[in-house]
Amino acid sequence: MACPKKKTSKAKRDQRRAHWRNQASLQAQRALSLGKSVLSGRSNSFVFPEDDEEEEE
Repeated sequence: MACPKKKTSKAKRDQRRAHWRNQASLQAQRALSLGKSVLSGRSNSFVFPEDDEEEEE
């Protein structure tokens, strides 16, 4: 027979949500930093193809 589970406290729920939001915030900061470095042309860790047509003109 199934038995009821114990209720999760609000503090534990809030702690999990805060951790999830902090992870999302950190990833957003990293993505923004990578985007800025790619646009500035100083990126060493990100490889992307360059257009040869723009250089010829």
